[in-house]
Amino acid sequence: MVHAQFDPAARQALAAQAVAAKTRRNLSWQQIADTSGLSVAFTTAAVLGQHALPKASAKAVAELLGLDEDAVMLLQTIPARGSIPGGIPTDPTIYRFYEMLQVYGTTLKALVHEEFGDGIISAINFRLDVKKVADPEGGERAVITLDGKYLPTKPF
Repeated sequence: MVHAQFDPAARQALAAQAVAAKTRRNLSWQQIADTSGLSVAFTTAAVLGQHALPKASAKAVAELLGLDEDAVMLLQTIPARGSIPGGIPTDPTIYRFYEMLQVYGTTLKALVHEEFGDGIISAINFRLDVKKVADPEGGERAVITLDGKYLPTKPF
């Protein structure tokens, strides 16, 4: 049976426990994802409390992290999503994404609607990828791909 959370507290506590175990065991998110059989972005989001894991993945991740059966069960529940409390984010990395949306949000909206029409890009039927690439001018660049299914608005 599928179960859903109505309060994010339990998943937040589990996320803190899982991150502590990840650190103690010196694991990477990629190693955890490899164990889950799912993508690194989805697995990371799930362990951080934003997605439910399938049963086999939840068991494998919990075993890798040394978590108990209650954690296995909780990793399978549909969470109350949203990991950033209200207001402007204060973490510098998260703030930069907020800043990017402040600067380019209306541009993205205009370009999406011009290309697709009235609708939204799904964050549920979605893929995320983060890559580090060399910058031809020196240093490194972050390439972040947000790949969501377009859902048109349907008049009723």
